[in-house]
Order: sequence, then structure tokens, then C-alpha cells
Amino acid sequence: MIRFYRLTQWFTLLLVIAVFLAGCTSATPSETTGQSESGQGTDSSSGGEGGTVVIAAPTEPDTLDIHLTGWNDDANTRIYDFLLARDETGKIIPGLAESYSVSEDGKVWTFHLRKDVKFHSGAPMTAETVKSSIDRCLEISPDKSLLGPIEKVEVPEPYTVNITLSEKFAPFLAAAADFLVVLDPTRVDKLGDKFGDDPSATGPLIFSEKVRGASVTYKLNKEYRWSPDNAENKGAPYLDKIVFRFLKDDDTKMLEFKKGTIQIFQQVPTNFVKELENMPGVGISKTLDAGMNYLGFNNKHPFFQDVRVRQAIAMAVDRTPIVQYGMSGLAEPLYGPLPTTIPGYSQKIEDMAKEMYKTDITKSKQLLAEAGWTDTNGDGILEKDGEPFTTELLIEAGAEKQKIAVILQSQLKEVGIDVKITTVADWLTIRERMDKGAHEMFLNEYGWNDPDILYLLFGEGESTSLYFETDELEALMIKARQEIDEDKRNNAYEEVDEYLVKASPWVPLFNRESVTAYREIEGFKNSAATGVIFQDIKLKKK
Repeated sequence: MIRFYRLTQWFTLLLVIAVFLAGCTSATPSETTGQSESGQGTDSSSGGEGGTVVIAAPTEPDTLDIHLTGWNDDANTRIYDFLLARDETGKIIPGLAESYSVSEDGKVWTFHLRKDVKFHSGAPMTAETVKSSIDRCLEISPDKSLLGPIEKVEVPEPYTVNITLSEKFAPFLAAAADFLVVLDPTRVDKLGDKFGDDPSATGPLIFSEKVRGASVTYKLNKEYRWSPDNAENKGAPYLDKIVFRFLKDDDTKMLEFKKGTIQIFQQVPTNFVKELENMPGVGISKTLDAGMNYLGFNNKHPFFQDVRVRQAIAMAVDRTPIVQYGMSGLAEPLYGPLPTTIPGYSQKIEDMAKEMYKTDITKSKQLLAEAGWTDTNGDGILEKDGEPFTTELLIEAGAEKQKIAVILQSQLKEVGIDVKITTVADWLTIRERMDKGAHEMFLNEYGWNDPDILYLLFGEGESTSLYFETDELEALMIKARQEIDEDKRNNAYEEVDEYLVKASPWVPLFNRESVTAYREIEGFKNSAATGVIFQDIKLKKK
């Protein structure tokens, strides 16, 4: 599912959050897209077959309050339903809204809601509850900019919501599918900013218990009949409970999975994949992430302010060993700003970037020399004005990042750059240094299935890790995020991408192939756009 990584905490991934353009058209007020029949879903099963599934989750969420969390994935988003949903390809489909339309000027979005939805408390969902949730998001969420320039939210009818923007904002549908959820207003009124301690919404999972540092437990919502069409089961869920366990040690996760105390192992480390593929009774799901791993620069640091230096570093990087050894082949090399899994990807731009930044040690050294970096004392390290090109590479703890960092360290040494690797326990520590601008290079990733992710990385006031903002780039990105027409928007992003390729404010490395292993269950479905479809899972009968 979406992995969205909040800007204020690291930036990148995991909203884990998906693709909007596949379902986006320039509809007139009388047209609707993504329509479905309203009313109660067909009860295709009796449900209640019981049992508990345990999942080894990649990360413990900071909170279960989706408006405040810094990490969105299956462990903290499945208590919620979104206004719109996605199928496994990322195409937008009906969610809590059974249909939607947009005004001719592209500013007013109208959502017609299902009439059969209930909160976990049993209270009905109405347009007023949708409005109150959006109002809360706009008031307290650090990520409210994802929703665009919302001017007002109105309720013309009990099950109709109008959202008016001050200007056209193409990513709005993506936000509706990946960010706009409906919270139980009674619980919000009762708990306020402590809502995450005992949340209530409309999703297939109901909060049961959270043990900090250990696990979070959910009951399955046996009244759930309004599942999006990405699930086959429109009746009551089969399971009784889902437990997400937060085990920091990968070896422990592997051991528990082998023992059968864990049924789903998310984001399997690359070094375990082959063993799991050969293990009887184990299923493997592989999905390309809607995101990118990259080598980032603090572009306001003196070392990286010269574009020739940034381009030289890009030319010194060879992605082949990074993908083959660092990622055990479970990734696709990437040169441009967007992977194939995000709308706006351009093969033309990818080819241009690959040609510009194919590994070329000679040209890399030449560019560095033109920028004033030369080896004057013969020690193999470049200097400029008496200062050696010694730089720090910040990475988060983990075997993969460590291997990639060592490969990069060796590659950059070939052109005279001395890289010192600093490993920290968690991303929050890196984020704190980034907020102060006290960093140089870093390994990072982003994730969201909309090209507007580039604005969240390079937009005015948003570039708080890469620190790269220019008036020309800002104008190009604003043009792209205001273009509703799919073809024109793709063309606009080609201009954005071309600018970024030439400016080289980072070095794109690869698009990760995420691996999930599962056992002792039936009906497992998973994709980058939907995450695990829990409504369809059954325990195998022994």
C-alpha cells in the first residue's frame, strides 16, 4: 500500500500511500468517474471463520492517529477507509464516496457518499462527519499541504460533500484516495489529540490494544460490508484478530516466521529472500515500490553548491553492484527522478539521464577539476583551497544500507572523494540533523504514487533535506500540479524531470522490489497500491 514518509520527520515513504492519474479525467459538473452501486455490499460469505494472523511489520508507527503520524502503512492505516480507493494497479476506484465529479473550472470537487457506512462505535457516517474529519486534518496535520489549496468544505445534502479549492490542483484525487479518511467525531471530541490512543473510524480493522515497542492488536470489523472493489469478500471478514509485531532484529523475524508464530513477514530483507523462496508452504509476493532510493546531498553545503560537483558524483556511481550486491538483485536501477510505477514517468527522460550519468570516471574527474578540486599532494584525495574533499554519508542502521554505503564509498574514492560513513539507529536522528542543515550526504527514499512527490521534495519551503529550491523549478512544478489533463500534465512533468536531471540535486539509485512472505493462510493479496487485503484472508485449515 501507500508508504508515505512525512517531510517533517524524514522525508520520504511510507504514507505508505499510490497512482491518481490512471483514474483522473477532466469531468464536467454533470459527469462522474469511478461510479459504483450504492447500498450494502453483497454478503458473499458468512465470515467469522476465526483465528488470528500475526504480521512482522517493518516499522512501529509513532501513533495510530493518521492526521499526526509520520509513517503510514498497514500497521496504522487499516482502521480507516479513504474517501476514494485504489485497485491493485493503482487506478482510483470508489471508496467511502461511491462517485465524484469536478466542476468545469477544476476547483470544486463533489463527492457522493455511500449511505451504509458505520463507525466502529456503530454511529452512521454522514457528510457532516466527513467535513469534520477534513476540517481536523486541515487544522492539525503537518501534511495538510497534500490536500492542496482547500478554500472550504460544504455539505449541501446529508450524503454529499463539496470541496472547493482556490485554484486547480491535480494531485487532489491522489490525496482523496491516499489521505482523506473519516474519523469517528464522537471519539475525536472525547480524546482530542489523544485520539491515537483509542482510535475509531470505519475500516476493516478495529483497534484493540497497543503495547509500545512490541505490538498492536486489531479485531476484524464483523459489520464491514462497504469494502472497495479491490477486495473479493464483501461480507464479514474471515479472521478474528490481526496482530502487528514490531521486531527490530531481522534474524528474530526470520526465526519466528520459520517457527510459524508469524504468518506474514513484510519487507523481507534481501538476504533472506532466496531461502524463503525455497521453503515449502511459503508464498512470496513481490511488488515494485511507488518510489525511489537515492543518494541525497545537502545542496546548501559548500561542497555541493557547484552543479559540476553534483554531476561528477552522479557519473562516479555505478548502479550495477548496488543493485546486484547491495540489493541482491531485488531492485531496478534508476537514473531519472521518477520510477516506472509513478504517473509522469518518461522513458525519454530516463534515457536522457542514463546517457548523461552513465558511469564515467574520467569525465567525473574532469568535472571535479573544472570545479577546482585537484589532488595536490598525491594522497588520492581531492583538495580545494587547502580543504580535502572529505564528506560524511549518513545512513540508517540496516544491512542493506550498510552494503550500499560501502559500495558508494569505494566508487567515490575512485574519483578522489573521501566518504566517511555514519550509521545511526533511526531516521529521526538523521531528520533532526537535517532540520538544522547539519548534514552533507545521506541515503534516503521517497514513496507516493503521484508525481507531486517532487514538489514535496523540492518545492518552496518544502525542501528540508535536499535543500534545493529555485524559482525556475518552482514555476515548472506549479504548472504541473495545476494541470488536470493527463497528457498535458505528463508533458509538464517531463519539463520538471529534465530540469532535475540537469541540475542533479541528488543521485537516483534504484526502485526497490518489496518482498512479503506468507504462510498458513489463504486468499493473500498484496500490491504497492492497496497493501494487504485483510478482508480476503483465511487461515488454512489444519
